[in-house]
Amino acid sequence: MALVHGFPLPAALLAAATLWLVPVRVTARPPATGAIRGRVDVVRPAAAPERRPNVNDLGAAVPRELADRQRAVVYLETAPRGAFEDREPARARLDQRHEAFVPHVLPIVVGTTVDFPNNDRTYHNVFSLSRTQRFDLGRYAAGHSKAVRFDRPGIVRVFCDIHSHMSAFILVFSHPFFAATDADGRYRIDNVPPGTYAVVAWYEGSVRETRSVTVPERAAVDADFVIP
Repeated sequence: MALVHGFPLPAALLAAATLWLVPVRVTARPPATGAIRGRVDVVRPAAAPERRPNVNDLGAAVPRELADRQRAVVYLETAPRGAFEDREPARARLDQRHEAFVPHVLPIVVGTTVDFPNNDRTYHNVFSLSRTQRFDLGRYAAGHSKAVRFDRPGIVRVFCDIHSHMSAFILVFSHPFFAATDADGRYRIDNVPPGTYAVVAWYEGSVRETRSVTVPERAAVDADFVIP
């Protein structure tokens, strides 16, 4: 039995006093995330440019893969806290097939390397004059691929120097809170911290609609857009 000021202190009280003196470390749990989902209805899809005749066609019909002109991208205008943490380098693919870039719209995060494989029977020359990322990959034949790393956020318009009807958009984001629509126009952005955000619907080169959306914990909120 311990003595305090000459008086005995019961062991139980001594143990309680010792525990009281030990600092307690409290770890704050991050709030449970939610999601934003919905549909983007493109009323009048952008028309695909006409293919220019090529002397190498020799009158034969050349298969052409028409780009999905209804593809839109939905994203948060301002990223929530914690969105700029270091992430593993990512890799994406913008194919060249039947004289078209596939997909027509490719959203990526900063630091992503995009491969540009040539799966056509002709040469291609992928380039961009965009302020966000300027590059020219030069001519390369079928079965070959070249790559570009995108380190700045913004919109990059991609073309082929040989085939003027080929074009695509690469949207480079500084955060991961974005999603491209599927064949039915639907999208879903997961792991969004609770809060109120400006949600943007982008289509074919420009912002078409912005609205305020409040995301709850552990639930998905619907946000539909109509692009006339």
